[in-house]
Amino acid sequence: MTEQDPSQTSAHLRASPEDRARIRTYPFDPSASLSGVGIQVGPMGSEGPWAGGVGLSRRVHRIDFHVLLFFREGPVRHMIDFTEYEVGAGDILWIRPGQVHGFSTEDSYVGTALTMQPGFLPRAIVEATGLYRYDRPPLLHPDPAQLAALDASLEQLRREYLDTVTLPLSLHTSVLRHTLTALMLRVAHVSAQAAAEDGNPQQDAAASAFSRFRTAVEHGFTSNHSVSAYADELGYSRRTLVRAVRAATGLTPKAFIDRRVILEAKRMLAHTEVPVGRIGVAVGFADSANFSKFFQQHTGVTPAGFRAEQA
Repeated sequence: MTEQDPSQTSAHLRASPEDRARIRTYPFDPSASLSGVGIQVGPMGSEGPWAGGVGLSRRVHRIDFHVLLFFREGPVRHMIDFTEYEVGAGDILWIRPGQVHGFSTEDSYVGTALTMQPGFLPRAIVEATGLYRYDRPPLLHPDPAQLAALDASLEQLRREYLDTVTLPLSLHTSVLRHTLTALMLRVAHVSAQAAAEDGNPQQDAAASAFSRFRTAVEHGFTSNHSVSAYADELGYSRRTLVRAVRAATGLTPKAFIDRRVILEAKRMLAHTEVPVGRIGVAVGFADSANFSKFFQQHTGVTPAGFRAEQA
């Protein structure tokens, strides 16, 4: 993985002027899946739900579903939220709902794409597989034994996905859920190992509290920046929340909230032409000066300066 300062991101991964009017969000399209189920499995190509329904021509956009890209060739450069990842053959790239990402128009995407609609898997599996662990790295490097097992599991899922005639739709969907669960548990294991190598191991005792906190922040960060308010909402003491968030991310709850606010502000500054004051309001600041001060404290540049760096 190659991490770059946003101002140094390669030009071929930047938004074109027409893309900068707004961050376009693309929903999952069940009609593009066989039998209208909540997943799609197929080869990477220039079009399709895996690419947000826009292909490679619209280079920066947001999706509201999961995309897992299993690469067979590389290297490929792909940007996710201001980090450019270099992906090799055998690697997996996991793009989660809400993340802004951009395609390289200079590289060929070869492999298998899996898209998954939120809600397709039951909650217990969502928790077990860390579907919404945004603190985990998107780029995964399975070892040879893990890759062989993942390939076999992915191929089984592909066969079940294509078989639309031997079972009624209800059973077909159930089989897909079970087969997808097996694959995602394997992917989650690789993801947990990657997090541990990055110094961010999951601790089961605190995982549930952090998961609930993360979900609450995702829904509320545009209006609620208070750790105490989140603790009260979730029914935890402030101390319990601090322990849970530190165990999962190494951050304090306040730093976690602030990081999410800054990320959304950066997305809007880099990929839209919305005025700075309106962006501040969108992330919970009624006063433009307070937003600018907050942004500069966390990034070292003003919002206007950051936007200029992306031009």
